[in-house]
Amino acid sequence: MDFVMLIGVGLLTGVTTVLFGFGGGFVAVPVVVWADAALGSDAMRVATATSALVMVVSAGFATAVTPRRMLLALRGSGRLLVLLAAGAATGALATRLAPADLARWAFVAYVALTITDLLLRPGFLRSHARVDSASGSPRPLPASMGAPIGAVAAFLGVGGSVMTVPAMRRAGHTMQVATALANPLTLAVALPATAVSLGVAAVPAATAARVHLVGLIDLRAASALLLGALPVIAVLRRRPPRIPDRTHAWAYIGLLGLVTVGMLALP
Repeated sequence: MDFVMLIGVGLLTGVTTVLFGFGGGFVAVPVVVWADAALGSDAMRVATATSALVMVVSAGFATAVTPRRMLLALRGSGRLLVLLAAGAATGALATRLAPADLARWAFVAYVALTITDLLLRPGFLRSHARVDSASGSPRPLPASMGAPIGAVAAFLGVGGSVMTVPAMRRAGHTMQVATALANPLTLAVALPATAVSLGVAAVPAATAARVHLVGLIDLRAASALLLGALPVIAVLRRRPPRIPDRTHAWAYIGLLGLVTVGMLALP
């Protein structure tokens, strides 16, 4: 029954990957914490690691089926991608070493602060055109943001979209473009985070709880989530829904709110 429910949640993961650029992280983390509740406080560590693997596949697939003309907005972002990856490796290691409950409450606090920022600071609900004087297009993300975004995203298991989407929005991108570009950026975070998670020892509680892990990753949960997510990504990328930009922005904030409530409701 848990496997079937995880497939159902995977459908939602696919929707959030395409519409919000989450790559599955924000949905996967609370759901895996719930599914692996028998691990106790270690469930959050497993959830962030499992989320990273889900994001590698879902964000990678979403990137592959994104129109190339849209991805060209990331041209010249090589240094940003390298720093995202470096920060992510550091954040993934920190998750393994930090107190078990720290990541969960940091997750809740960060998302709550993000919601407050999006509502109070101008530039997200209604983007302001800020263009590069040389190219006439929206400004690229500064490479200096890469390491801190990667570290925080990997530590919390969220892929970075909660930081990159608002930043690209304020740089002048529409929600459709900002969320699409979040997927390749999420991939840069999720790949090293997954590699680190696969290379560390499983948590001791896994044996007693009969949860089979590879490193820190619950492959059963990840497989179920991806089984639901990938077909949805394929369909929505081929036939993306037309959502008014401001409505899209409000929906993004609403989903962050739902995830925060879900994390608070978990035992």
